[in-house]
Amino acid sequence: MNDEEILTLLRNPQTRRKGFDMMVRQYSESLYWKIRHIVLTHEDADDILQNTFLKVWSNIDTFESRSKLSTWIYRIAINESVDFLRRKRNEARLSATDKDHVADRLMADEWFDGDLTQARLQEAVTKLPTAQRTIFNLRYFNEMKYKDIAETLNRSEGAVKASYHIAVQKIIAFFKQFD
Repeated sequence: MNDEEILTLLRNPQTRRKGFDMMVRQYSESLYWKIRHIVLTHEDADDILQNTFLKVWSNIDTFESRSKLSTWIYRIAINESVDFLRRKRNEARLSATDKDHVADRLMADEWFDGDLTQARLQEAVTKLPTAQRTIFNLRYFNEMKYKDIAETLNRSEGAVKASYHIAVQKIIAFFKQFD
């Protein structure tokens, strides 16, 4: 189903549940991976995915169709992910040593199916500021176009390109320590 068909079902009280089920089937996997690249762990990604769908369900009547339904849902997921990271940072105040062991934690995670290089890439990404990390994840892992990222994050395309470029430079610098 396309966004318009799902939205029509969601807006009708008699077909809202069916529309929601269709939306969950359509977007669950792609949303999960967008979220997972931001928060890293399976459990956190699962929780944020559920929160995302709850927000969509609660706020579907406020959706004004100024963007595609999928863009609106992705924006909610990204905002939920970033808010989660902020809360986590405020609660735990991650120390530098916690950030230095991301690769080790990922290699021990049964849900992580990458190699050491991929784990180190994730570690490098965790060291980026939140905005750069989000933009890098959307561009690199999700292969979103700059224009779509700018629309999703409500930023200019130029700012998105600049943030991505700076993030890439920081990641390259991180990997140089292993040469």
